[in-house]
Amino acid sequence: MMPSKVYFTDLRTRPGMNLLDKLERLVKKAGIENIDFKEKFVAIKIHFGEPGNLAYIRPNYAARIVKIIKKLGGRPFLTDANTLYSGKRSNALDHLESAYKNGFNPLAVGCHVVIADGLKGTDYTEIPINLEYCKTAKIGTAIVDSDVIIAMTHFKGHEQAGFGGTLKNLGMGCASRGGKLELHSTSQPKIVEKNCVGCGICVKNCAHDAIHLNEKKIAYIDYDKCVGCGQCVAVCQYNAAQVVWDESSEIMNKKIAEYTYAIVKNKPAFYINFIMNVSPDCDCWSNNDYPIVPDIGIAASFDPVALDMASVDLVKNAPVLPGSKIYKDHSHDFVGEDKFKFVHPNADWEAGLNHAEKIGLGTKNYELITI
Repeated sequence: MMPSKVYFTDLRTRPGMNLLDKLERLVKKAGIENIDFKEKFVAIKIHFGEPGNLAYIRPNYAARIVKIIKKLGGRPFLTDANTLYSGKRSNALDHLESAYKNGFNPLAVGCHVVIADGLKGTDYTEIPINLEYCKTAKIGTAIVDSDVIIAMTHFKGHEQAGFGGTLKNLGMGCASRGGKLELHSTSQPKIVEKNCVGCGICVKNCAHDAIHLNEKKIAYIDYDKCVGCGQCVAVCQYNAAQVVWDESSEIMNKKIAEYTYAIVKNKPAFYINFIMNVSPDCDCWSNNDYPIVPDIGIAASFDPVALDMASVDLVKNAPVLPGSKIYKDHSHDFVGEDKFKFVHPNADWEAGLNHAEKIGLGTKNYELITI
């Protein structure tokens, strides 16, 4: 397969060319103007950031993309689907409030914000795909009803997927709550009893009433109710709730690829990765740790697989930041090594890209064009 073109710009600026201008020049060089936007509903898929997390993409970048699309005749809206775990984005009201507080409001970005799967995450459309793991994909209806997909992705680490790139942003992010359940259903956490102090925070934060305290005040999981969303892992401060890494990362990443295939099939799609503030974990946490590498730049492509692969390589070729989660000593900068494997050694991100390539979503073979 011929290599796909991935366009890249660094974050150096000069008078008359700020980062927003560089973003606009990048997406135009990458061919965004070749899409027919006239009177089309354009879903700009973006993560609004869990309140307390500050690593998400700044709304200023979204506002510039909105401005470009409007100038080309499109009708853009920012969107994301509700989360499976309980938090500040698990229903449309809280989700919108979180988006607005983080700066993603109509006044700041120039367009409306629409939660793709409705008030409670039940507004979805099943798209037949008949692939290896998913016969249908449960996608938020607002995204299905859109005419064009634009993915704006904060490229960072992810505790289950390895890294969060374009495929994760779309495949998991556009899935309804029921779709996310399907994507997570092979990974159910476990309780390490010796670590449990009986604080009950996992009980309070389980949206499915699957965790309780036994007579010894030790947490236990009812696996008939557990959906494997990992919320208990996220909130446990004592490393008692842990993910069982048994192939679930591999299967989840393959399912994410299949969901992404469902989302973008038969409609124009364009993808942008912001490789900056590369936090070790995803933006769904209510905090963000110190970045693992220096800010790198912004990349764009019509091929989501090539874009994610190029972004991984750019992070590989960057030095580790001193003081970050994986920094060991001054003699080892990890240049050329897979940073995400060091952060999350049990996550299998390669399985997702390989499967995405297999099902025809794109190619890992890319040509990086620096502008």
